[in-house]
Amino acid sequence: MIATLQQQVNTMLLQQQRSRVEVTRPQVFSGRMEDVSVFINTARIYIRMKMTEEAAIIQVAWVLSYVQGGVAEAWKDNLMDELAKGESEVESVEQLFTKIRNDFGETSEEERKIEQL
Repeated sequence: MIATLQQQVNTMLLQQQRSRVEVTRPQVFSGRMEDVSVFINTARIYIRMKMTEEAAIIQVAWVLSYVQGGVAEAWKDNLMDELAKGESEVESVEQLFTKIRNDFGETSEEERKIEQL
C-alpha cells in the first residue's frame, strides 16, 4: 500500500516537472525530404517530454496535425482515411515516424553525393 502511494506521488511529481519544461514543437512538415529528420526528432522529443501518458492514437493524430501542405497534405489525407477504415499499418507514433521516413525519406550522404554527380 505504501509502495503504491509512493509510486503515485513520484509519478505526479514527474508530471509536474515535465509540465514546467519548455519543449519546442515541430515545424509544419510539408513533405520536403531535407526536413524529415528534424521533424521526426523534434516531434519525438516533444512526445517523450509532454505526451507519454497519451494513447498511441492521440500521439499519431498530434503528429499528423503538423503534416500540412505540399505533397504531404494528400499523403496525410490518405493515411487518415486508412486509419478511419482500420486499414493502416500505423498503430504507434514510432510506426508513423518510420512511414514518414520511408515515404518522404532522406537519402544517405552517399546517395546525395551520387545524385549531385
